[in-house]
Amino acid sequence: MTNTLPRALDDHALQQLLDEDVRFGDLTTESLGIDARLGTIRFFARDPMTVCCSEEAARLFALCGAPAKARVPSGTTAAPGTLLLEATGSAGALHRACKTAQTLMEWSSGVASSAAEIVASARRADPHAMVAGTRKNTPGTRRLTTKAFRAGGAVMHRLGLSETLLVFAEHRLFLDRNEPTETIARLRRECPEKRVVVEVSTHAEALARADCDVLQLEKFAPDGVAEVVAALTAAGSTALVAAAGGVHAGSAEDYVRAGARLLVTSAPHFAKPRDVQVRFAIDGADAA
Repeated sequence: MTNTLPRALDDHALQQLLDEDVRFGDLTTESLGIDARLGTIRFFARDPMTVCCSEEAARLFALCGAPAKARVPSGTTAAPGTLLLEATGSAGALHRACKTAQTLMEWSSGVASSAAEIVASARRADPHAMVAGTRKNTPGTRRLTTKAFRAGGAVMHRLGLSETLLVFAEHRLFLDRNEPTETIARLRRECPEKRVVVEVSTHAEALARADCDVLQLEKFAPDGVAEVVAALTAAGSTALVAAAGGVHAGSAEDYVRAGARLLVTSAPHFAKPRDVQVRFAIDGADAA
């Protein structure tokens, strides 16, 4: 990534994260009488990762009174041992922000790293292939997961129900007459500025809806995607084929080689967090 990604959370949202952990103060640091002692904290990449939310993490320290600098911006690939962030301030301030900032970076960098791996796999087959993240995020985390997918080089499939036209089988169930051509024509009349996306789960459903703008093939194997693409080409359809369900770093390249030009994935939402190592120091010496 070359473009700087803005913070996904404003100060109010970040303060809410802090309040969740330290609303009533830091009992240990205050009871030890060390909260005014000055020190430095540094975050390092322990795992290889695509970094995410270093900007939010730095701001968390600043909100606690410890000026901080993100040394590696979101969207950057970091090797183990890379210095990601550092902050200087009182022990009280550093301890108040530490765990929230660390966990935020570990979780979001896990999502970003997973997205980056899927993008890399897809682009081994086609440098223009696109990977889109679903809205299957843990409720309340959409702004963060959106930033994480973008940090990994992916885009968002849809940010909400108000944004795009995506017809599922569950929609078609409620239509009095499920005539594919009539349904697509109605959507084009109602929303002329939108592309019509239809999700299908069988070869026959795909061919019946070949005049839509995007055909989203749900849980097709790569061989099945290739068969649909060949049939659409023979029928003269210009629909873009998207593959959804079963898309991960190990399968993305195969789906693109089969003819899918857009890969829709939920896998990064469930990625393992990347390990961020925390080191405190006093007068330049590491502290346990």
